[in-house]
Amino acid sequence: MTRRIALVSGHFAPSNLVGAHRARLWSRHLPEFGWEPIVVTGDAQRYEERPDPDLERLVAPGLRVIHASTLSTRPVRLVGDIGVRAFWGCYRALASLAAKREIDFVLVTIPSNFLAPVGRLIHRRYGVPYGIDYQDPWVNRWPGIDRPFSRAWGSYRLANWLEPWAVRDAALITAMAPGYVAGMLERNPIVADRAVLAYMPMGSAPEDFVLVRDLHRAPFLFDPGDGRFHMIYAGALLPAGFVVLEAFLSGLRTLRETAPQVAARLRVHFVGTGTSPDDPRGHQVLPRARRAGVEEMVSEHPHRIGYVDTLNHLIRSNAVLVLGSTEAHYTPSKVFQAMLSRRPVFAMLHEKSTAVAMIRRAHAGWVTTLTEESRPEPADVATALRSFIENAGFDADVIDRTAFEAYSARESTRVLAEALDLACERYRARSNAAVG
Repeated sequence: MTRRIALVSGHFAPSNLVGAHRARLWSRHLPEFGWEPIVVTGDAQRYEERPDPDLERLVAPGLRVIHASTLSTRPVRLVGDIGVRAFWGCYRALASLAAKREIDFVLVTIPSNFLAPVGRLIHRRYGVPYGIDYQDPWVNRWPGIDRPFSRAWGSYRLANWLEPWAVRDAALITAMAPGYVAGMLERNPIVADRAVLAYMPMGSAPEDFVLVRDLHRAPFLFDPGDGRFHMIYAGALLPAGFVVLEAFLSGLRTLRETAPQVAARLRVHFVGTGTSPDDPRGHQVLPRARRAGVEEMVSEHPHRIGYVDTLNHLIRSNAVLVLGSTEAHYTPSKVFQAMLSRRPVFAMLHEKSTAVAMIRRAHAGWVTTLTEESRPEPADVATALRSFIENAGFDADVIDRTAFEAYSARESTRVLAEALDLACERYRARSNAAVG
């Protein structure tokens, strides 16, 4: 018997934000496991970020997508968060589906965190079980929360108030990894006792790379035939990731001092690392590279490029750079893209990141580990970079793809479907017991 699930995601294709891919990838594979997806999202015309029309080619054919009414940020930008602007539109769309008995479950994937309460509202009114998927922790001690009446201070306090209410009746809690919800479960033990818990990464999508290779596009950020060794980092930098970036830049400086000829060949490209997705002047890497004395080895394209263009630059590069975070729970989704690009990976990750074992087992490249307190020494990073560049005869066919089959989008969806089945079974049992 096929059941129907509403996947609530503030952004969806053609949005170029990372969070938009969770619902896209799940919706591609859910029918195989007995669930018919309906995506409820914000109005694409009201997204603030530059759209990526190519992404719509990657959406499952025939998928039902409801673009809910969304407040505009023009002419006056009172609030930017899509979860706030699309909240009542998504609620009305879900209420209509629930009233017509067109859905059996509601799963809200966050961020946007402000959309999370919509699941419980629908549950309380229509009795439809719901869950929340954590792509990032909701309550997090980001820098600035101790400054009274600052934006970070206000967001932190609002999160501490909203999260317990939103998760209280959840039948299912999912996350990219256990660490993403460990704090929430500790603060809300009733949720840990009653909800089904399941963890799955974003997952790799080989189908996306098939499309990109078939397009035969030339990269526009570098020339693959100029004789340089082009390494690319694509994606945002988290606050807890800047110390890892600085450790890498220190390694570049040592490489230039100890092996100048090797360093002269290397060019490291950072893409989408700016202060905001669409700000071409929001450089965050170049100022640090300048202070480290390696500005000539680094280029930064601070605003995001399209997802398809990003994949295209990965497959045309000589190597893919992955920089993690000092937070143990953080497992960058860009690891999967890196390995599917068939380019060698150079990674600096927390020792407890699940990606460490994945890269090593797959023989996909070089990885060094760090902790909250310790970073790799510049000399060690430089030595590894030199070896990495001088022995660049990488054979993509040696990658053990079975090492990350468990991290594919299809496998992530299978885990989700099993958790959904169990959550519905437990919810039905509780409901019957309450009636009895």
